[in-house]
Amino acid sequence: MPRFSAHLGFLFQEWRMETRFAVAREAGFKGVDLGFPYDIPLGRLGDLLAMNGLELACFHAPAGDWEAGERGLAALPGRKQEFMDGLERAFDLAEFVEAKRVHVFAGLIPEDADFEAVYDTYVSNLKRAAKEARLRNLKVLIEPICEQVFPGYMLATPDQALAVLADVDDSGLGILYDVFHAQNAQGRIAETLEGAMGEIAHVHIAGVPDRAEPDTGEVNYPYVFDLLDAHGYPGWVGLEYRPRLGTLAGLRWAKPWGIKPDAVTIAPDAPPVPKRR
Repeated sequence: MPRFSAHLGFLFQEWRMETRFAVAREAGFKGVDLGFPYDIPLGRLGDLLAMNGLELACFHAPAGDWEAGERGLAALPGRKQEFMDGLERAFDLAEFVEAKRVHVFAGLIPEDADFEAVYDTYVSNLKRAAKEARLRNLKVLIEPICEQVFPGYMLATPDQALAVLADVDDSGLGILYDVFHAQNAQGRIAETLEGAMGEIAHVHIAGVPDRAEPDTGEVNYPYVFDLLDAHGYPGWVGLEYRPRLGTLAGLRWAKPWGIKPDAVTIAPDAPPVPKRR
């Protein structure tokens, strides 16, 4: 049976961020994913997790200037120190809240860049990151992201991720296998899941192609869950999708797996989204 974690950057947006932790607990979640949790004071983040009996299943290391369009630093020549400084900040956060998985964005391949230099930078940075993570009893994750979402991203397919892991060759590195991205980029979900199972440390799911609830679309998710169970996958399955008609209504698909949207009693408290003129 899958252990679902709620990605609080995607779900429960009807509530303020700090309230989402309690809402996730009421809905039956034991784990949460966060994107970049650095706006929450570290002590407060620890309290929100502890008070609600939640594990921080996965979060992102700093990824450069996101607002300016950057999508990670790990593969960018000339940004090694910035990458490692951000990773150190992520590791400190992980240790404080007892999280075990930190995802690092690779970055967009610079125009006119020498691919070999970009790849060598990526592998070199990941070797340093994986070694440091292993020494701290943590795991650094890389996630293939499809071209439709991040055009020009360094890592697009599960097969590419496996090749990177082979070149890094360190148990401190694992794969964040996002079924939505994998289906868009490569397909053959059962085959690529089974081929990477020994390296997968975290899973994300969403409907394909609309990235909404996973109860419709191209992927047979009950089959995917059975496949994970059959291989003894012990990790979390993160719900990283955009609800169609509200989080709680959309979560009804997950009731057979222990999620309880009808048990939520906390009233929405997020400010209304301004209407566009």
